[in-house]
Amino acid sequence: MVNARGYITTNFTKSFLTIFLPFFLVISLVYLIKLATLTAQIRLTFVEMATLFSYSVPDIIFYTLPLSFIAALANTLVKLSIDNELIALYALGINASRILRSLFVTSLLFSILLLTLSLLAMPMSKQLYKAFKNEKRSEAKLDIVPGKLGQKFGDYYVYIKSKDRNGNFNDLVIYNRSDKNNEQFFAAKRGKLKKENGQSSLLLEEGYGYTYGESKLRQAQYRTLEAFNTARPSVFRFEEIIDYWKRAKEDDKIMHRLLFFLFVSLIPMLAVHPVAAFMMINPRYQSNHSFVVVALTTITLYMIASSLEKWGTPILLIVSIVLFTLIGHALFQKRVARYF
Repeated sequence: MVNARGYITTNFTKSFLTIFLPFFLVISLVYLIKLATLTAQIRLTFVEMATLFSYSVPDIIFYTLPLSFIAALANTLVKLSIDNELIALYALGINASRILRSLFVTSLLFSILLLTLSLLAMPMSKQLYKAFKNEKRSEAKLDIVPGKLGQKFGDYYVYIKSKDRNGNFNDLVIYNRSDKNNEQFFAAKRGKLKKENGQSSLLLEEGYGYTYGESKLRQAQYRTLEAFNTARPSVFRFEEIIDYWKRAKEDDKIMHRLLFFLFVSLIPMLAVHPVAAFMMINPRYQSNHSFVVVALTTITLYMIASSLEKWGTPILLIVSIVLFTLIGHALFQKRVARYF
């Protein structure tokens, strides 16, 4: 049985990689296109793009792995059936249940991996993604581009004519209108951006300014003038994984998300018996309907998962798992186990 188990596992691994890798690459391309849209808002280097993409890898694996498992399981069993290799194993005294046992162990490992991804890796990667994007957007607000109108620095609108290699500005103007009756206008020959102790400011040199009030116009000439960014930077706070899932008791959205993750993580184990019931066939008397079986099994499981995400409760999760397990086991016993 050890050799038979290794042979079945080897066939499954080859089939799984053949299906999973194209799925992974296609979904990765979609995520990369999504990340590319961020470059319209913030500047990203290749390394930063790769870092952001790495935060998406747990999501990609989580959503592609269950479908890949179901397709690989069906493909492996139907191939062994068509090649009469299952018939040879039956002739050696190895029944269908014992053959399926090795695949069930594999499905258990897949479910553990999915649980780890959904309950640990995905919440952490999403927080890292949000923190990284928040930091880059904060930096983008301080990145003043020469010749561009409508740029803001805190409460000020800023325009600069040029910038040298050292990052110093030439011929810049800032404008602020705090309310209808008060306006400020400052121009300078030179300037530079400062950032000290988390506080950013614009240091203007050799310029003049005007302040408009309801009844007064004030003019000033200065050697140096510092305008501070009074806007509060958005701070992202990391949340411990345990604390995040504890909130499921009060937050229905998190509870439904948790139920969805739990059910999807168990799909590899739930799919073994119903897929085997229709894929462990006698090729002389039964036809190959692998595409239909994979489609119906996947659609049914994900419909249940989606329902749990919208209206689910812990009791409904348990009932769904038990019912699907019993139905799958009954189909396997009726169509395969009693004959082989």
